[in-house]
Amino acid sequence: MSDLDQLTRSLARNLKRWRTERAFTLDALAARAGVSRGMIIQIEQARTNPSVGITVKLADALGVSITTLLDYEQGSHVRLVPPEQAVRMWSTDAGSSTTLLVGTDARGPFELWSWRLMPGEGSDSDAHPPGTVELLHVSAGELTLLVDGIEHPVPAGSAATFAADVPHGYHNKGAEPVTMTMSVSVPPARAASY
Repeated sequence: MSDLDQLTRSLARNLKRWRTERAFTLDALAARAGVSRGMIIQIEQARTNPSVGITVKLADALGVSITTLLDYEQGSHVRLVPPEQAVRMWSTDAGSSTTLLVGTDARGPFELWSWRLMPGEGSDSDAHPPGTVELLHVSAGELTLLVDGIEHPVPAGSAATFAADVPHGYHNKGAEPVTMTMSVSVPPARAASY
């Protein structure tokens, strides 16, 4: 079985498990995530590989980390993730990429990411649930952090934190690659009626 097949099946199994555990109907999850009911059905039946954006929306709506939705080996108190098991979530032909290094669901999802942005490239994100916080550290280059329409330059060696419940983005407007590590903490999902 290929890595992609394994990822597709893990996502299908985990999405259905967490939706059932949260007692969300297909319609309720679709409304919470802003993802069509048909797409959720296709994902749960392992008939499609959703985009990173859709996966993030589903994880946020369920109050779990992306790692939890994609992971096929859960259990131990100590979880080591070798580099070959880190999940590449986004990449471009020019060499930009994001990699989910590790995540946990202790007191809500908490994730650690490795980013590389090539000159002239960037990635934007929709607002996450209220209470979501992101922390980042730039190790090379200068990141242009966009939070709710305002640009913040973050040079190498600097760190930043912000409430991620507003639209935000990460851009490289410089001439050298940007590398950074980022963590995301999302509050646990609360049941709501739809």
